[in-house]
Amino acid sequence: MENKQGLISHWSFDEASGKEAFDQVTGIKDKIEYVFNEARYNNSHDPQRRRGIIGNALMFDGYSNWIARPAEKTVMPEDALTIEAWVAPRTYERGMEARLSPILNQHDREKKEGFVFGILRHGQWSLQVGINNEWVEIWADGQPLSVNQWSYIVATFDSRNAIMKLYLNGEEVAAKSIVTSAAITRCNQDLLIAKNNKGVILGDTPYELNMYSGLIDELKMYNRALSPEEVRQAYWEYVTPYGGSIPTIPYDDIKLDRRLLANDIHRPQYHISPPQHWMNEPHAPIYFNGQYHLFYQHDPHGPYLHTIHWGHWVSNDLAHWRDLPWALAPEENGLDPDGVWSGSSAYDENGVPALFYTAGDDSATPNQRVGLARSTFLKDGDNDLVRWEKHPVPVIVQEKGQGFYGDFRDPFVWKDSDTWYLLIGSGTDGQGGTVLAYTSKNMIEWKYKGPFYISDCKRYPQLGNMWELPVFLPLGQDQAGTEKHILLISPLGPEADVEVFYWIGTYDKVAMRFTPDQEEPQLIDLGDFHFTGPSGMVDPKTGRKLIFTISQGVRTSEINYYSGYAHNAGIPLSIFLREEGRLGIRPIEEMELLRGESLISFEDKPLDEANELLKEVKGDMLEIRVELEAATCTQLGIKFRRSPGGEEETLLYYDRKESVLIVDRNKSTLDELADWDRGVQGGRMELDGENLMLQIYLDRSMVEAYANELKSLTTRVYPSRPDALGIQIWGDGTLTVKSMEVWEMKPAFES
Repeated sequence: MENKQGLISHWSFDEASGKEAFDQVTGIKDKIEYVFNEARYNNSHDPQRRRGIIGNALMFDGYSNWIARPAEKTVMPEDALTIEAWVAPRTYERGMEARLSPILNQHDREKKEGFVFGILRHGQWSLQVGINNEWVEIWADGQPLSVNQWSYIVATFDSRNAIMKLYLNGEEVAAKSIVTSAAITRCNQDLLIAKNNKGVILGDTPYELNMYSGLIDELKMYNRALSPEEVRQAYWEYVTPYGGSIPTIPYDDIKLDRRLLANDIHRPQYHISPPQHWMNEPHAPIYFNGQYHLFYQHDPHGPYLHTIHWGHWVSNDLAHWRDLPWALAPEENGLDPDGVWSGSSAYDENGVPALFYTAGDDSATPNQRVGLARSTFLKDGDNDLVRWEKHPVPVIVQEKGQGFYGDFRDPFVWKDSDTWYLLIGSGTDGQGGTVLAYTSKNMIEWKYKGPFYISDCKRYPQLGNMWELPVFLPLGQDQAGTEKHILLISPLGPEADVEVFYWIGTYDKVAMRFTPDQEEPQLIDLGDFHFTGPSGMVDPKTGRKLIFTISQGVRTSEINYYSGYAHNAGIPLSIFLREEGRLGIRPIEEMELLRGESLISFEDKPLDEANELLKEVKGDMLEIRVELEAATCTQLGIKFRRSPGGEEETLLYYDRKESVLIVDRNKSTLDELADWDRGVQGGRMELDGENLMLQIYLDRSMVEAYANELKSLTTRVYPSRPDALGIQIWGDGTLTVKSMEVWEMKPAFES
C-alpha cells in the first residue's frame, strides 16, 4: 500500500498505549506531551488512542498534548515536500492572528521560514511556506473540513514544477503557482505535530492557542511531491477495506472522555459538568418528549474561555445525565462566526424546541445580535435534539435608542397563547442596568416594547450599569390573590457585585413592564461568586419553577490547566412563594435518586453524643440533612471535609445574634496554591426563632448548603489531605441534634 519513495517520516499512531509515538522511517520515538502524563490532581493517564483508519489514531485534546521533535533531529525538505494525513477535527479554534492549528509544522512566519500545514477557523485549511523571503499560502477555498468526520488531506510543494497543491479525499482541490526553483527556507524551530511553532498566548495564562483538537492518523512526510495519481491511489487503498467509502466515526470515538476526570480529587461527580474543558453558565432548559435538555456555554478546545459553543446534556429525571454533541457552534455564515453565546429555549408554533442565542460577529456593529435555531425533530424524529438548523439572519438586531448600544445579550424567551415574549440584558444611559422587552407573533419579527425594568444605580450601585442573563418566571398568587412573578439578573459594570439578584413583583403583560414589590434587590445565595449565571424554566411535567446556575471554580488558570476542566453547574433549584411572601428555595427532589448507602440516621442527641456517632462517617460525595436546636448556643453549625486532627476543615454555622449564615474556609486547605480561595463568606438570613435546618451537598470541591428553605450558600473548598473526609457538629454552647441523616452520593453521569 505504502509508496516509500522519498518518505522521511511516518507516524502511524498504532501504539496501544504509552507516552511516545514511533516514527517508522527514522526509528525515533517522539514524546507525546500531555497534561495527564504526570497528573497533579488526578490519576496519571497515557495520551488517548482511538480507533483510526488503520489500527489506532492519536487523540489531541486541543490544549495540552502535542508532539515535538528537536530541530537538530529533523531533516527539513526544501526543494519538494508532501504531507499527508487522515484527520478528524473535533472542533476549530478562532485562529488568532490567522495562525493555523497545525497538523505538522516547522516554521517561523515572521521570518518567512519553513512550512506549516493545518486548519484555521471554521474548517479552512492551508499549506504555508517561506520561500525567497516571502510567505506563500495555498488554501482549499470552498472545501472546509468537517468536524467529527475523517478527511484525507494532502499538501504538496514542488519547486521544480513551481507549484503547490492541496488534495481532499484523493481529489485535487487547490493549486498555486510559485517561483520556479524556489526552495523552502530552512527553519531552526522544532518539528511539531498539533501545536503551532508561534502560537498566541492567551493573556496572562499558561494557555497557548493555535492548537489542533481531534484525531490524527497515518501522518506522513516526503521530500518529494506526490503526483495526483499517487494521491488518488493512496486514498483508494485506505478506503477499500471500508467498501470504498470513508468510515463514519461513532460519537464515543471522538468525544471528550469524562472518565479521565473521575478520580480528580476536586472534580465534582454528581453535579453536572462538561466532560472536560471549560463551561460557563448552563442555560436554555426545556422539557420535550419525556426528556429534559440543558445547554451550557462551552469551549471544547480547553479549560479556558475563548471559542464558545453550546454544550448539551439530556436527562430523563434531572438527576442522571448524558453528554450529547455540542448543539451550536460558531460558523462562517454571516451570523455567528465569533461565538454562540448565552440564550434560552422556547416551543415553536408546532410545540418543538427552538433556541434563541446571542450571535457573535465581531465584524458587525453591534457585534451581539439574537440568533434562532430550530430543532430538526419534525424532519428526522431526533428525540435527543442533537441537530439544529439556524435561521440564516439575526431575528433581532439592536437599534440605537434600545438600551446601551453594543451591550445586548442573553435573550430569555417564552410563549404565552399565540405570542412569544423576549427579554434581553442591556443597560441605560446613566440610569443603570435594564432588561429590554420584545414581542413576536412568529418568532422572526419582533416588536420593541421598551425597558422591562430599570434599576436605580445610584441607590444600588451593586447592580452595575448593565445586566446579563435575565430570567422571568411566575410564582403564583400571594395571600391576597395577586399574581406574583420573579425577575432574576446578573449585574455587570465597574461597581457591580456579580451575583444573582432578584425581585418579586407584578407584571403588566400588555405594556411589558415589571413592578417590584420593593426596590431593594435580594440575593438567593449567600456565597461569593460561586452561584452565578442564572437560567430558568417552568417544568411542564411538575409545574415547578426551576433555576439552574453555574458554580464557579474560582481557581487560577494554572490549576485549571493541570486539572483539564473549569467550573460545573449547581444543583437545580426549585423556587416558590412562601406564605409570608418571601421567596422559598429547595434543591429538587430528584437529587434523592442519586443517593447511595445511608451512612447514619439518628434523632435527639446532645452535641457530644452526636459527634461520637459521627466519628466513622466520612466522605467527599455526601448529602447531609441536619436539624439543630440551640440551647445556650449563639453560634451553631457543622464542620465537614475535616481531617482527624482538624488540620483541614470547613465550618458552616448560623449566628443567632447577628442573623447571618456563614461559611469559614480559613482552614479548608493546607495547599499553598489555594491561598486565594480561603476566607469567610455569608450573609443575612432571618430564622424568626426556627431551628436551624440544613440540607448540605458535598461533592469533592463543591459545597451547597440550603437553610430552612430560605437561602442557599454555595462555595468551594479544595482540601489537600486525603483524610479530610470527616464531619463534626459544632456550637459555642449546648445544643441538640434533633435529627441527622447522611447518605453517600453517586455520580450523575454513567462512566
